[in-house]
This record gives sequence, structure tokens and C-alpha cells, in this order.
Amino acid sequence: MRDISRQATIERLRQDPAPDVLVIGAGINGAAVFRDLALNGVRVVLADRGDIAEGASSALSRMVHGGLRYLETAELDLVREGATERNRLLRNAPHLVAPLRTIVPLYDRLGGTLAAIGRLFRRPSKSGRRGAVLVRIGLALYDWLGRHERTMPRHRMLGRQAALAAMPGLTPDITAAAEYWDGWVSHPERINLELVLDALAAAPQAEALTYMAADGPDAEGVVLRDALTGETLRLAPRIVVNAAGAWIDRVNAPLGINRRMIGGTKGSHLVIDHDGLREALGGAMLYFEAPDGRTCIVFPFLGQVLLGTTDIRVEDADVVRCEEAEVDYLLAVLREVLPAVAVGRENIRFRYSGVRPLPYVDSATPGMIPRTHRLVASEATAGRPFPVLSMVSGKWTTFRSFGEEAADEVLRRLGRARRTGTAGLPIGGGAGFPDDRAAWCAEVAGETGVPRPRIEALMARYGTRARDAARAIAAGPDAPLAALPDHSTAEIAWIARQEMVTRLADVILRRTLVALQGDAGEEAVREVAGVLAGALGWSAARRAEEEAATLALLRERHGAGYPLKATRPVSAIS
Repeated sequence: MRDISRQATIERLRQDPAPDVLVIGAGINGAAVFRDLALNGVRVVLADRGDIAEGASSALSRMVHGGLRYLETAELDLVREGATERNRLLRNAPHLVAPLRTIVPLYDRLGGTLAAIGRLFRRPSKSGRRGAVLVRIGLALYDWLGRHERTMPRHRMLGRQAALAAMPGLTPDITAAAEYWDGWVSHPERINLELVLDALAAAPQAEALTYMAADGPDAEGVVLRDALTGETLRLAPRIVVNAAGAWIDRVNAPLGINRRMIGGTKGSHLVIDHDGLREALGGAMLYFEAPDGRTCIVFPFLGQVLLGTTDIRVEDADVVRCEEAEVDYLLAVLREVLPAVAVGRENIRFRYSGVRPLPYVDSATPGMIPRTHRLVASEATAGRPFPVLSMVSGKWTTFRSFGEEAADEVLRRLGRARRTGTAGLPIGGGAGFPDDRAAWCAEVAGETGVPRPRIEALMARYGTRARDAARAIAAGPDAPLAALPDHSTAEIAWIARQEMVTRLADVILRRTLVALQGDAGEEAVREVAGVLAGALGWSAARRAEEEAATLALLRERHGAGYPLKATRPVSAIS
């Protein structure tokens, strides 16, 4: 197995710096086109100024859906594409994507009809809550658009009593509700990572580098600057794919492309620890309209509850965070729809915010900005001897199809034929996923000697890659982490060595769900840092620097000053 460590990758690229394609941006779209090109024999390099999935790809609402509300702006192709890709993800990533029953509360029969007609013709209008007739028509169309490769039940309408029985905490002001099924993703950062790891495992000509920023072109090609050392690496690609999301314009500017393409909006979310709220939801997602017409969601999430989202125009994606006013807004709209449940700031365990990389349009209403993705070509110039293909907009759910579209254009420009597709290709730990999970876990427990409850916990995190994790754990030494007893030293060391870890925050915020679940207290951060220092050879000074930077990030961006959950019992590690 080749060495995919950062230093080994840099050394190989210094020896041969002329890939066919350089993909800038290791978010979900960049990872998708990278995997597609790698599997089709293209010599492709993926580079990101930060970590894999560090931007918007780790800040989504954790929904896998077609985009029900885009029906009102007549983006039918987008909804069809999203629903089809949702169905595929349920099969290709069953370890991380699952069905989600969804309840839509309704307050009257005909509300919102005129506003919906206005939105259909892209005319901003004061939005009222959508009534039962409008929602029923929309869900019938949603079912029809998502009929290909269907894996879930169709929608149904519920009368008032049935709706209150299905979700007892709902406001009694409703007159009815609708029930339909979409999907949710427990750990989108891992899907992003596994796309990259799959490409590196299957294609020896593919390379991936994190913490390597594109500085601009020179006579030899593109200059990449190491964010850790300041050193430069020059590559001479034939084509550049800009998949930098909200940072597309910033990447394009040094390349001599000054056309504005991105006009993003911020979406903020809260992770809430509240037994009453979780019980009131009855295992379903509540997809509801706030009084101002904004669509919000709240659903049970890994033993807690996820609440979102806002939609605010932003100019600088580097400085976004969930502001106090957004917390006030989200808690207020939650009280409107679940009035009997008292949720306050003391229940917030984590907050996060990301920028949707939407196309730039001169519109005063964020909800009117089209969500359809597109590939924008900037042809080669005298000062830039390669074309740049910018991947603008797109929903998280449609990453595979957008990556395929971009890869097809690259293959066309390279004069190569596509030799494989990805529509039915499992992702990471979804490969070889068993119908009988219990039997699989028993088999791996027998093979490795790792207790079966621990294998079950590993499978929930890594899918069938749990076998590799279990083998590393069995090789030892291993012990539960004192502050994170559901994780162990050998497991964290395996992540460090096998999953392109460079910084402590990579593990705390993205390779694991430690921060998102409210468990990233100072003791936990320092303990994980100690394991990483041993696995990656960090000096004492480097370890201290990583600890300080990660704790500051948690405080400043994610509200980690709130009380953390009590340590959970040791249930999965012996």
C-alpha cells in the first residue's frame, strides 16, 4: 500500500509536477469530481487550503433530500436530480445515510397559494404559511419526481388528531399535517473523506493534499503554498477545476478571472441536548415554516436534536459564525411550533454555521436565488495556459451527479472516453455492507477478538471499514479515553495514520463527531492531542500549539463555552 501521508505526496509531486487535472477545493463537490476522474484513469491532484470538508460541506443541515421547497421556483430538474441521488445514497452509503420520517404542520387549507404562484415566476412576495392544498400538490409532485430507484414510502396527509398523535408536542393551532420521507446523514464529513480515500486506494495516479492553498499562476503552472510551512509547490496541470465553494471567486482572482460567480448565504444550526424536545418529536423530523415564511427543521440527531436554519447573505465566508441573534431566532421559531417544550441556551451543546455557495444574482431575497448547479468555463489565456472550470452552486445531495457532469467535461477536453460510472458505486464503508449487521459484527468480533458491542459501535461510525479499525485496535495497545470513553487510543491512532489527519481540529471537528455531540471539553481535546502527538510524531511545542488553536476555534466559532454533557458510561469499550 502506497504512503498517502502529506510529506510523501509532496515529494512525489515535486518529482512529477504535471498532472492532467488540478482540483482546487476538497469539499463534497471537489471530492466527487476527484474520485470520478481518478476512477477514469486521469492523473488528478486534489488540493485544499484547509482540511477535507472544512467549509460548507461540514455545515449542512444533515438532510439528504430533493429540495421540496424548490418546486415553488420551478426547479423541477433539480428536485428530480436530488431525489434520485438521495435514493442512490441510501444504497451506496447505508452506514451514514438513513430514511427520515418528516412531519409538515399545516395551519389552514388554502394559505400561501398566491405567494407560491409569485415565487413560481420568481417574483418576491410576502410569504404566508402554505396550506394543506398547496402542500398536498407539492408532495404528490415530489413523490413523482423521486420515483426512480425509490426506497421509501410515499407521502400521506394527516388530520389534526392524527397529526397530534404522531407528534404530541405540536402546537394545537394546526389544522392538519403532512407526512413524507426523506433522508438524513449522520456524518457528511466522513462521506466527503471516504470519496477521497476511495479514489486514492483505487487509482495510484491520483494524489490529494490538504493545507495547501492555490496562490495563483506562474510560468510553470499553478503555485501551491503550504499553509503549515510557507513552502511552495508548483504544478503544471492541463486543466484546473475550481471546486472551492464559497471561495470560488477568491481562488479565481489570482488566476486572472474576475467575473463574480458566488453570492452565498449563511445557514446556522444548533445542536440541543433536551430529553423533552427529543421525545416530543417522536423520532421524526419537523419541517416547518416560521411566521416570517422561512423554512426550518428540527429532528432527533444521535441522541440529541438538530435545529436549523437561517438564510442570511454574507460577503466573507471566512468570518461566519452562528451569532446570538440567530440563536434567539431559532429558539423563538421552535417555541412557535412546539410551545410546550422549554428550550434555552443552557441546552445548546454546539452551534455551527456555513455558507451556501449559491450563484451570484442581484436579488434581495435569499430564498429566490436558484439552487441549480452549473459548470462555468474560463478558457486559457496568454498569462494562464490552462482553462479553469468553476463548479458553481449545487446542493450537498447532488454531489455525485455534479461531479460526474464536471468529470465528463474534463474528459471531453482531454479527449478521453469515460470507462466507468459512479451511480451505483458504494462509498467507503458502504462497500460490502451486509444485510445482516449482527452477523457481520459477530464475524469481525470472532476474527479480531474485539468485543462485539465495540464492533457494533465501530460499524455505526465506519461501516465495513470497521474491520480495519478493529484489526488496528486488536494489534494494540489500546485503552478507552478517559474523557471520551466511547473512543479509544488505538482507534484515534488508526484515524490519524489512515485518514489524512494533519491538525488536531481535523479529528475533533470532522473525523469524529466529538465536537458536534458536545463532548469537546478541554480534557477531551488535550487527551486526543496526546494520542495524535504519538501517532504523528508531534513535538511538545506542536502539540501545545494544536491544543490552543483547537480550543480557541471551539470557543469562537462553535459556542463551546456552554456546559458540556456529562460523561457517558463506558458502554462499547472493554
